Amino acid sequence: MNSLESDPYRDAELVLRSALGEDREALAGTFNDVVDRAGVSGAYDVAVCLAATMVGEGTRPGGWTLDFPDIDEVAYDARWVARFVSAYVNSDPSMGRALFGAALADGQLPECLATLAGSTVATLRRRAT
Repeated sequence: MNSLESDPYRDAELVLRSALGEDREALAGTFNDVVDRAGVSGAYDVAVCLAATMVGEGTRPGGWTLDFPDIDEVAYDARWVARFVSAYVNSDPSMGRALFGAALADGQLPECLATLAGSTVATLRRRAT
C-alpha cells in the first residue's frame, strides 16, 4: 500500500464532499473504502481529520471541558461526536481510540462517523457565513 492509498486527509476530503452533497450512501461507501484500504485504524485517522477540521486552527489543545447539559439524554451518535471532539481538543488520543472502539463494538460506528461528518460540514458552513 503506498502513502497515496492511505492518505487520511484525502479520505477526509472525500468524506466531506459526500457529506456536503448530503449523500449518505456515498458517505458510507467512502468510509467502507477507507476500511478496505487502511483498516479500522484508517477510518480512525479520517475521524481525527474531521475533528481537526471541525475544531479549526487557533484552538489551544488541552484543558477543555465538555459543556453539554443532559448529554446522556441525546442519541448515541451525538454523544459520541461530542466526546470524540472533546478528546481531540484535549489531546487525549487514548480516549478517542476508546470511544472509536466502543462505537465499533456497539455497532454504532457508521452512524457516529456520518454524524461527525455532518457536524463538520455544518461547522464549516457556519464559519463561511
